[in-house]
Amino acid sequence: MTTTATETAVRPPRNRPPRNRLRRRRLLAALGVFLVLLTTYTIWTNARPYTLKASIEIEATPEEVWQVLTDLPAYHEWNPFVISAKGTVKKDATLRLVMHDDTGNTTFTPTVLAAEPGRELRWIGRIGPGWIFDGEHRFRIDPLEGGRVRVTQSEDFTGVAVPFYQGTLHDNTLPQFKAMNQALADRIAALRSS
Repeated sequence: MTTTATETAVRPPRNRPPRNRLRRRRLLAALGVFLVLLTTYTIWTNARPYTLKASIEIEATPEEVWQVLTDLPAYHEWNPFVISAKGTVKKDATLRLVMHDDTGNTTFTPTVLAAEPGRELRWIGRIGPGWIFDGEHRFRIDPLEGGRVRVTQSEDFTGVAVPFYQGTLHDNTLPQFKAMNQALADRIAALRSS
């Protein structure tokens, strides 16, 4: 009787990571993709502001407009949009503003970015730590011929939440800009006639 030796081929072990390690890599890859998308979205929403703008021509001097715009304690007497305002109108100062629209009253504490008498008043307000919902509000006063000025009220909204609120801003906030502009013109006319 003859016996033959059979050789069993021994396979080398596969270099396959354990399942937990593979899951962890997939999770980290997915997290990396999510962070890249979130970062890109954040940069995009902050680099492309959503702007509201309303202008009005008023028979007034730039100084008269500036006087009314910076008389914060009197806002409650004439302003249908910013119904209460406190603070000092100077660069880097913090204001306390109560704004009113169809959704109700909202209190903001913006920081003044520019206060150039007779030319420009600009502040920035933030909801959250920044990059979420920021609004840079501006009043620009441009002299025209014949003792008139153009007052342009605008706001650049930036942040990750802004795209979700553009319709609300257009429908609720822009009409308030227009109402405030008209009330400003009416206030100046009343002061001139008194």
